Amino acid sequence: MELENKVAIVTGGASGFGKAIAEAFIEEGAKVVIADLNIDAANDVVNCLGRSARAFQVDVTSPQQVQEMVDFTEHEFGGLNVMINNAGTTHHNKPMLEVSEAEFDQCMNVNVKSFYFNALSVVPAMRRAGGGSIINICSIGGIRPRPGLAWYSASKGAAIVATKAMAVELAEDAISVNALCPALSSTGLIEKFIGMPDTPENRAKFVATIPMGRFAEPNDVANAAVFLGSERSRFVTGTELIVDGGRCV
Repeated sequence: MELENKVAIVTGGASGFGKAIAEAFIEEGAKVVIADLNIDAANDVVNCLGRSARAFQVDVTSPQQVQEMVDFTEHEFGGLNVMINNAGTTHHNKPMLEVSEAEFDQCMNVNVKSFYFNALSVVPAMRRAGGGSIINICSIGGIRPRPGLAWYSASKGAAIVATKAMAVELAEDAISVNALCPALSSTGLIEKFIGMPDTPENRAKFVATIPMGRFAEPNDVANAAVFLGSERSRFVTGTELIVDGGRCV
């Protein structure tokens, strides 16, 4: 029970990486708030996970809703120890000059500005709890960008740098801050990432670039998140933990 007595929030927790992280955290003894824009899907996850889980509807680009999410967590479970910033988005894979301003703004607001809003509410809660762990789900796109996802990669690069800056500033509060950077996964955004229909043939083109020969799976990311949220990683901060089967080598 690596996370016994821990309280966590997982944004984007109703599907994909977020759902797998929530499931793994509860399996390891944590109490978890499944925070998602899709409240029906969040409730479905809670119904499967039981009384250690709660659902909360949140738009991570709204500072008011983020504060309400943290207040709800403290009310329901008595504190906050682990924050997983998993909610994210991308623009379609296409030349950078074809990305609209609206698409650019959405990437930056969800993938970067939300971290700012989140910190405003989460850091005071973790200080009240005597410390904690912030885990920012980023991407290998922020480390090894490729054509077609220029502005998405820029947003993830900014998120990784923000993670490092937060880690240094919050170390004296016993709050660790780390980035978890997965490779491409077969989650709901795959067609946007690859910029073509999701067919076995098109998937094979991308899998061929990963030395371990497969996409990242939700459990790969969940297992890494459990480590970063547990006491085993208490001296790990300001790092990007790459979960990519060798893609960045």
